Amino acid sequence: MEFQRIEEFVLREYGINLSAYKSKQLTRRIESFMSRIGAINENEFIIRLKGDNLLNKKFRDHLTINVSEFFRNKEIFMDLEDKLREMTSQTTCPIKVWSAGCSNGAEPYTLAIILDRLTPGRRHQIIATDIDITILETAKRGIYTKNDIKNVDIDILRKYFNIREDKYEIKDDIKSRVNFKRHDLIQDRYEENFDLIVCRNVVIYFTQEAKNKIYKGFYKSLKPGGLLFVGATESIFNYRELGFEKASTFIYKKPGGN
Repeated sequence: MEFQRIEEFVLREYGINLSAYKSKQLTRRIESFMSRIGAINENEFIIRLKGDNLLNKKFRDHLTINVSEFFRNKEIFMDLEDKLREMTSQTTCPIKVWSAGCSNGAEPYTLAIILDRLTPGRRHQIIATDIDITILETAKRGIYTKNDIKNVDIDILRKYFNIREDKYEIKDDIKSRVNFKRHDLIQDRYEENFDLIVCRNVVIYFTQEAKNKIYKGFYKSLKPGGLLFVGATESIFNYRELGFEKASTFIYKKPGGN
């Protein structure tokens, strides 16, 4: 089934270009949502979305797939921590970091915690972006469930979180280190001069053409010697064609620098 009218609606209403998404995965997601609410065709579905703000929001959230947690794939984050230890030891300047597709904020706050532990007293520049405005507001609040923090060591929990019953809130000092912004990886301009870009479990939903466009954008945005950290299922097989070197299994480096 094709969903041209729904794609046009999504672009117009949410500013999201679905043509960059893998068609089979996109079709499954739309069909599952339509089936869940009993919509039998595109026209009925769009009419219901226009007439129900809550349903409209749920569909947008369904499309943008907001799943994250602190220290996701912990052993891989430990590898990144080793790379950041080396990077921060070579300069006294702030490290500039971009968490792209940051979802509920667990990832950029994880990065802020790692950098604080590596360089006590130093502040770094962490930009966190997502296409979904609603999830960015959740991220700014910084309140998490037990499942979100299941990979967090107890000493980190005690130092960086306020714990109230079954809720875990990031302390204000760490919140203040992350700047959240809306950004569309397909349509918007990329900032430059990053030491580290983290984009995990995001591009798996895109076509190969869209992936290459994003990775080329990341390459341009990195400083020479800068690192790109991807998810555990997102090895970049054509990294050499894109200009990267492999720093480790899920970390790629822009040549140059120190």
